[in-house]
Amino acid sequence: MSPPIPFMSLAPGEDAAEIRAGIDRVIARGWYILGPELEAFEAEFAAAAGATYAVGVGTGTDAIALTLRALGIGPGDEVITSPLSAAYSALAIMMAGATPVFADLDPDRLTLDPGRVDAAITPRTAALLPVHLYGQPADMTALSAIATRRNLVIVEDACQAHLATAAGRPVGTIGAAGAFSFYPTKNLGALGDAGAVITSDTQLADRLKRLRNGGQTTRYLHAEFGVNTRLDEIQAAILRARLPRLAGWTTRRRALAARYRRALHGAPVIVPPEQDPGHVYHLFPIRTSRRQALQDHLRHRGIETLIHYPIPIPLQPALAGIPGSRCPIAEQVCGEVCSLPLHPALTDADVDQVAAAVHAFR
Repeated sequence: MSPPIPFMSLAPGEDAAEIRAGIDRVIARGWYILGPELEAFEAEFAAAAGATYAVGVGTGTDAIALTLRALGIGPGDEVITSPLSAAYSALAIMMAGATPVFADLDPDRLTLDPGRVDAAITPRTAALLPVHLYGQPADMTALSAIATRRNLVIVEDACQAHLATAAGRPVGTIGAAGAFSFYPTKNLGALGDAGAVITSDTQLADRLKRLRNGGQTTRYLHAEFGVNTRLDEIQAAILRARLPRLAGWTTRRRALAARYRRALHGAPVIVPPEQDPGHVYHLFPIRTSRRQALQDHLRHRGIETLIHYPIPIPLQPALAGIPGSRCPIAEQVCGEVCSLPLHPALTDADVDQVAAAVHAFR
């Protein structure tokens, strides 16, 4: 019998020595918050992401919420976003005091449908929050045209899209800012919670740095209402250790995804098409109306799968008080989507084994 294939492993692998050295460096220095590791990581990540500035924060959720606040978006404003994502995309809008509005999906790209976005705009709409889901960039050419025509700001949720490009442009640099998560499962993951905002707007970066640190302009002088959400020195050192490997890991993810696509040709599942070569394959989703049966079939063969995501955000109980139209495409996708294992440590033989098991599904 073939060995089991877990969905992924979060233990450090080829980068273990660099991670340990980074942690030891922080401990030896004895400086744990807002220190030189964070400053260095911010500069290095901004350069890798194609932006002028990066501002490290505690989570990807905080990255979105603080960016909206820093742009003056809050109570009374609406922000149009995707119904298919981790619920934190919408919760971040609510944290800023604004109201999330959901536009349905492009059924192939599984990101915001620009036509439905245009139809959802009201006089209260202040921003668009496209989600670059599973590593596949949203249609930023169309969404940018809408934002320009309707005088709206764009904040990109790039939490699953490190180093992705949309029509050749780095995600996170197309709108006013881009929010990234370094949750341990991400393409660039910390060993705990962490996030960042990238931007090329000096004033926005400066305000974000104030807001993440209690609104302080100097020590003990709080000029405005801020929060406490700072990317700590140990996580910054870990991310610095891993960042030089990210490009290679991304290349490997793309190669594995291409192998999956070839191997799954003719299988009894739907494989969402790659709509932009800038896709970075944070996840590799497939779709089937018999998802539970497929998961049971693969589990019996030692293959672990996960669901991203089983409930459309507008149907989450936490958003029950927010009026909104139904999103039938998102509802259908949430009932069918299933993620297969895909990470840089996966082997070609693993992919072939998973694909053969999917073909055997009846």
